[in-house]
Amino acid sequence: MARRSGLMLLLLAAAAAAVASAAVPPSCERIECPSYEVVDSANGFEIRRYSDAMWASTAPIEDISFVAATRTGFLQLFNYIQGKNAYNETIEMTAPVLTQVAPSDGPFCVSSFVVSFYVPAKNQPDPPPAEGLHVQRWAGARYAAVRRFGGFVADSDVGEQAALLDASLQGTRWAAAVSDGRRADPTSSYTVAQYNSPFEFSGRVNEIWMLFDAKDASDM
Repeated sequence: MARRSGLMLLLLAAAAAAVASAAVPPSCERIECPSYEVVDSANGFEIRRYSDAMWASTAPIEDISFVAATRTGFLQLFNYIQGKNAYNETIEMTAPVLTQVAPSDGPFCVSSFVVSFYVPAKNQPDPPPAEGLHVQRWAGARYAAVRRFGGFVADSDVGEQAALLDASLQGTRWAAAVSDGRRADPTSSYTVAQYNSPFEFSGRVNEIWMLFDAKDASDM
């Protein structure tokens, strides 16, 4: 009887974890986030399909630190939404803030980072231009393999979480498509999505994304 009760508790815990991983981040109930459809989920990952998203992005930032590069890029984007753009227009905050990562070949070498802000739907027909920023458009379907984790993101977390996502995909029907997508864009091996303000200390939601296109998923 005790063994059955223990097994039931483990199953309930696994079910609860699966629901939590698939839930929309709480910040997306307060501010605008890009919409997506979950097309598959399994132990340790989720596959999402995004459509027609638009991002305001920095130029590549060369740094040895993910945290420092993200802070530098976020300050540029914060100034942008506060009106430092060609239209002097204030733009609503959205989530997540993305940091695309092109890792270096060694622990003490410079990596390349691009930090991006999701452009609200009302601004997408004519996003305000700004010096040092460019617009990335996801026209049509774009897929993401996603792993979620909590807390404040440290430099040591990024590679570890990316490796865990990659390991969870091995042997699945998505592994080849994700691998092809990463080879197709060597400037972005993976992307870190952060959903919370720096002033939120609990309930923080972060994700590792590995992006791939519809053509890579066509045989899935």
